[in-house]
Amino acid sequence: MYNLQGKTAIITGSGRRKGIGEAIALRLAAEGCNVVISDLGTPKGPEFSIEHIGATDEMEAIAADARALGAKVIAVPCDVRSEAEVQRLMAAAVEAFGSIDILVNNAGVGYIMEPFTEFKESSWDAVLAVNLKGAFLCSKHAAIQMMAQGTAGCIINIASQAAKSGFPYAAAYTASKHGLVGLTRSNAVELGPYGIRVNAVCPNHITTGLGHWQNQFFSAKFGLDYDTYLQGIRDRNPLRRTGMVEDIAKAVAFLASDQAAYITGEAMNVSGGEEYH
Repeated sequence: MYNLQGKTAIITGSGRRKGIGEAIALRLAAEGCNVVISDLGTPKGPEFSIEHIGATDEMEAIAADARALGAKVIAVPCDVRSEAEVQRLMAAAVEAFGSIDILVNNAGVGYIMEPFTEFKESSWDAVLAVNLKGAFLCSKHAAIQMMAQGTAGCIINIASQAAKSGFPYAAAYTASKHGLVGLTRSNAVELGPYGIRVNAVCPNHITTGLGHWQNQFFSAKFGLDYDTYLQGIRDRNPLRRTGMVEDIAKAVAFLASDQAAYITGEAMNVSGGEEYH
């Protein structure tokens, strides 16, 4: 549909089953992209335990699913907080496929929630390091490669409804996603002359594994049972449903394609009309 045949796409945070990253990777594979699956691979401290990361075997299983769609795929563990690891990720993509055409900054931490007056410095640092610094590092080194190739490319940042509106217990997350939109706009201006488009996608709530954790967290905080809390999300959405990972994957495929050739610097809401500014 979008003529992405032969393009090389790196998707960070794409190593968890039923996650947004997996859905994006499979959609781009179906569109003909060479795909680089990337996630942390192994736990790294209490903030990055096995329940919240894409483990190496899970990454490889998703890579196998993408290959079944006819795509060429590699899986590369990467800690996006480390510039050296990000450089190795980019080098692995170029070695395998010869170019980097699409970067999707999907790696993110949305499971560290604390009351603002109790928010720990270590929690703040963990969220900002992945959600914002990680996107900065990946964008920087993808752009260097795209500029060296002399070909057009695109960077797509997975932001959030929290990039447009505030949420309780989520000071770091909300700040990081607002910052990600700022990074998107700045990079769009600076990289546009090189033919590199930079956009963001802003989903509202999606019940992935992370979304399920958030549902449990907020329903408990608001004194609601799980189903009542989830129904409240549906009720305030004009389309009366929660988002699906496929909704975000479709938006990414569009923004990566020539159909969006004149779109850059945008923060596209994919929220069923819940967020519209």
